[in-house]
Amino acid sequence: MRGTLSVRLVLGIGAIAGTLLAQVAKPARGQALEEPQKLDLAAAGALLQQLQAQVQELHARVQDLKAQQVSEKEESAELRKELEATKSQLAALAAPVNMIPQGQAVPGPGVTAATTEERIAKLEENQQLADSKIAEQSQTKVESGSKYRVRLSGMILFNMFEDRGIVDNLDFPQLAEQPGILSSNGSFGAALRQSQIGVQAFGPTIGGARTSADIQFDFAGGVPETPNGVAFGIMRLRTGTIRLDWANTSIVAGQDSLFFAPLSPTSIATVAIPALAYSGNLWSWTPQVRVEHKFTVSESSTVLLQGGILDSLSGDTPLSGNYRYPSWGESSGQPAYAARVAWLRNVNGQKLTLGAGGYYGRQEWGYSRGVDSWAGTVDASVPLGKWLEFSGEFYRGRSIGGLGGAIGQSGIWSGSLLDPATQVYGLDALGGWAQLKYKATTKLQFNAVFGQDNPYAGDLRENGGNTTYYPVPLSKNQSGLVNFIYQPRSDIVFSMEYRRLRTFALDHGANSANLFNLSVGYIF
Repeated sequence: MRGTLSVRLVLGIGAIAGTLLAQVAKPARGQALEEPQKLDLAAAGALLQQLQAQVQELHARVQDLKAQQVSEKEESAELRKELEATKSQLAALAAPVNMIPQGQAVPGPGVTAATTEERIAKLEENQQLADSKIAEQSQTKVESGSKYRVRLSGMILFNMFEDRGIVDNLDFPQLAEQPGILSSNGSFGAALRQSQIGVQAFGPTIGGARTSADIQFDFAGGVPETPNGVAFGIMRLRTGTIRLDWANTSIVAGQDSLFFAPLSPTSIATVAIPALAYSGNLWSWTPQVRVEHKFTVSESSTVLLQGGILDSLSGDTPLSGNYRYPSWGESSGQPAYAARVAWLRNVNGQKLTLGAGGYYGRQEWGYSRGVDSWAGTVDASVPLGKWLEFSGEFYRGRSIGGLGGAIGQSGIWSGSLLDPATQVYGLDALGGWAQLKYKATTKLQFNAVFGQDNPYAGDLRENGGNTTYYPVPLSKNQSGLVNFIYQPRSDIVFSMEYRRLRTFALDHGANSANLFNLSVGYIF
C-alpha cells in the first residue's frame, strides 16, 4: 500500500512539472520562435495548489494506515494471549497424574477423574454465572426511592422433621423436656418459617468510605392463634446494619450478631436460631455500634481489632406485647461494652483465624440490687489440610442469659423480687462447642459438632435456686449433631441432619430427644 502511494506521488509531481515545461517551451501564436516565452503564472499557481492538496491527502491516508496497522498488531497480540490461555486450561484438564507439579499432593485412586469432572463442571458453572450476569443487566431492577442500587436476596427453606422425645420447640428445638400427661413419645412435621428475606442497599462514598445497609427478616416470630396456625409463621426482624467501610477500617451501627463470639456450627436444619444455641453457643441479635480495624502484619497475615457498645440485654421476657419496658440490663442506665482481637492468616489458600474477646455489662434488679455481667471468649477456625477444618468457640462468664449463656439463665435470687430484702446473684457458667468439617468436594460437606452449656450447680442450689426462666432450674444442656450439606448449584442446597439433645434439671436425670431433619433450600 505504501508503494502504491509513492508511485502516485511521483507521477503527480512529474505530470505537473511536464505541464510547466510545456507552457514555458510553447511559442505564442503569431510570434517568432526566437521571441522570449511568457510564463502563465496564474495556471502555474493553480497547479501548485492542486499538488499541495494531493500531497496533504496522501499524507493523511498514510497516517490512517499507520494507526490501522498498530491497532491490528495489538488485536493480534490479545488474540494470541487468549489462545495461549485456552491451551493452558485444556492442558491442565487433560494432565495425567504424573504431570502433577512436584510438592503437590497426589490424589488417591479414582480421585483424578473426579477432580477433572469437578473442574469442568466448575468452568461450566462459571460460564453460566457469566451468562446470568449478562442477562441480569437487561432485567428490571428493584426500584429504589434513591438513585443508588438496591438488591433483594434471601432463602426459601423447607424443613421436614421427626422428633423422638419431648422438646421445647418442634421445628428448631434447643431443650429436651420431661414428658407430660398428654404428650406423645414422638412427633412429625414440616415448616417454611425459617425462610429468610433480605434487602441490601449500596449508597454513595462519603469521606472515602463506601456506604451500605442491609436488613434481614424471617418468619420464626411465633405462630398466630388461628386454625392451623402452626404453618403460618409470623415475620420477625433478625438483623439490620448500616456500614461505612474504608480500606482497613469499618464503622457498623444497627442490630447484629455478637462480634466478640462470631462463629456458629454449620447447619441448615436450624437457621432461625443458630445451631447449638443454649448448648454452648453464645448468640444474640443485639443493637450495637462497633468499630473494626485491620493491621497488615505480613503478606499472608493480618490482625483485626473490634470494639463497641451494645444494648445490655439480660434475657428476660417483655412484660407487654405492645409497649417496651426496660430489661434488667437496660435498667442499669449504661450500655454493655465488648472487644475482640483476632489473628488471621492465609494458609495454602485457606483462612486460619484465632480470636479472643471480652464482654461487660451491668444489670439492675430493683432496690439497688446490681449484678455484674461479664464473659470471656475464645474462638478458632483452623484448616487441617485440604479437606478438613476444625472450628470452635468457648466461654466463661456470669449473668449472661441475654447472650444465650447458662441455658438462658442470668441470675438467681433468695425470695420474691418484690421484697427489698431478697438478694440477687449472678449465675456463673462455662460452655462451648467444637466442629469438625470434612469437605468431600466443593459441593458436598460433612459436619460433626458437639456442644455443652454448664451453669454452676452450686450457684443454682444456693437459696433453693429460685429462677423464673424454667419450671425447675437447668444445670446442663448437651447437643451433638452430624449432617451433610450438598449444594449442586449456587442457588440450590440439600441437607440431612441427626441431632441428639440431653437436658439436665438440677439434681435430676437427663431428658433426651433424637431429632431427624431433611432440608431443601432455594437461595436467591
